[in-house]
Amino acid sequence: MYIIVGLGNPTKKYEKTRHNIGFDAIDLLGNKYQIPINQPFGKALIGKGVIEGEKVILVKPQTFMNLSGKSVSEVISFYKENPTENLIVLYDDISLDPGNVRVRMKGSAGGHNGIKSIIASIGTQEFPRVKIGVGNKPDRMDLADYVLGHFTRAEREEVEESLFKTCEAVKYIIQHQPEKAMNQFNAKKNGIVE
Repeated sequence: MYIIVGLGNPTKKYEKTRHNIGFDAIDLLGNKYQIPINQPFGKALIGKGVIEGEKVILVKPQTFMNLSGKSVSEVISFYKENPTENLIVLYDDISLDPGNVRVRMKGSAGGHNGIKSIIASIGTQEFPRVKIGVGNKPDRMDLADYVLGHFTRAEREEVEESLFKTCEAVKYIIQHQPEKAMNQFNAKKNGIVE
């Protein structure tokens, strides 16, 4: 079974912001595979279903971003799943342009507070994740203001493409394992997969 977590902040105030793109990706997965994400579970909302023949639990932490690890660790502990193999986290990345996604097997938080919280709570940074590009902040703009802000109309079109790619990457991870998903989805520069 896979536990698939989309990171974001609860409440309407943060809907469709850059920092909530993980929630958007989970919602799209839920819609695509008819998995309603409306069951309260500890500090999260979850939905249970099947993607490509595998049982999954879709998770939207309700703790606010900086405490995401609390709700993620609750779900992992309850279902006794191994995070290095059965956890997939979807979240925003300012180092990627809108429209781009990148699959990783492991890694540091890279300044992302939600990932930092998950690593601290589950005790490992070795878990698959899909980074969803939201673009870098303009000069002299506060990072918090940027990630909690909304996409422009033009960016939103690119974001819809990246959300579709994210769903495809999740499906590919489930079908073929993360290593093959990295080769399939990660951006190429000068013919080299990053």
